[in-house]
Amino acid sequence: MKIENNVATKALLDIDKNIDELVKQIELLSYVNPVNIEEQKERFFSSKYLKAPVFRYPDINFDKFKLHRKLFTQSIELIEDREIKNLYEDIIYAYSGLIQCIETIGDGKKFYYNCLHCFGTPTEKDVENAKFILHFEDENKDIPAFQPKYSATASEALFKAFSKKYDFSYSIKQSDKISAIAMVLNNIKTLVLNSNHTFSENEIAVLTNHEIGVHMVTTMNGMLHPLKIFSHGFPNNEETQEGLAVFSEYMSNNLTVTRLKELAYRVMAVDSLAKGYSFSRTFRMLNNQYELDREAAFYITVRAHRGGGFTKDYLYLTGLKKVYDYYHAGKDLSLLLTGKVTLEYANEIESLINKGLAVPAKHITDAYIENNNTNTTVDFILRSLK
Repeated sequence: MKIENNVATKALLDIDKNIDELVKQIELLSYVNPVNIEEQKERFFSSKYLKAPVFRYPDINFDKFKLHRKLFTQSIELIEDREIKNLYEDIIYAYSGLIQCIETIGDGKKFYYNCLHCFGTPTEKDVENAKFILHFEDENKDIPAFQPKYSATASEALFKAFSKKYDFSYSIKQSDKISAIAMVLNNIKTLVLNSNHTFSENEIAVLTNHEIGVHMVTTMNGMLHPLKIFSHGFPNNEETQEGLAVFSEYMSNNLTVTRLKELAYRVMAVDSLAKGYSFSRTFRMLNNQYELDREAAFYITVRAHRGGGFTKDYLYLTGLKKVYDYYHAGKDLSLLLTGKVTLEYANEIESLINKGLAVPAKHITDAYIENNNTNTTVDFILRSLK
């Protein structure tokens, strides 16, 4: 559908382009991952879990105040369509919040409170859901598929082989400065693998579907629209994006009870922030109370406490439940693959497509074509979540 060439549409496209230029600099995950994780892990372990890590973070390479000012000087009153105008107001406020997060990384409570504003914190219901999952037994870890097998370099070849089913290309690099074992950087179309990790077959199956099948798919789809908002991200898109990514693990029959428990541990770790737990206390909760091995407990604790208290991690489980229910209600998943979008804006996405300001998803997550899940316990858990 052709875009109407009028003054109001030109104003919208100009504002959208301006915001895109400004927010290209804001990749929160690029700044919140400590650069000295391994060094501080050894220090923490050798102190018998008493000396909290002292993390260092990448330098911020933009003028924070100037970025705020430019965001709020956009002439959104020129957008005549009320629905679209409201959406762009939400966008400006959301990105202003992310800038505040970035500028306070490492600043204790300031960062934590900014994260609360951007991502929220687990509700009582979320914590109950997590505790429910933690009652289930892990899969048999002695199964060969769960054994460490592939170096990061060997894993690169497996990601490339998986990606042949998709009509796009991207970069792969390795880093020892990320708390995840793999992640996609949207702004530079790059998959980053943790060079310190040895990947199991199950992890490769999970990550190829999660990182490439969803995060890279939505990155590439987001670039195809007249409006750049699909690429730089709708407000609060993290919950939907992570929910979609874990749902691809479910649809491809790679979502396990062990993986669900990992997401539940993250909820408990984030909830510990609200309770005022220190790094050491969160770690001991996971390691002692939940009998998680110390390596896994450390990295989950890092994910929650980095920056001063990063609350985003609880959204994986809430997002998965929302996407699971959305799918089982017979709704169109491809609408949520159009870019870095948010489920709560589904009506606005459809409206933008109908107005010629967006296009349907070109790349579709391979796992979504057919539900191949055979794990009845996982299904029971997901149906039972409140």
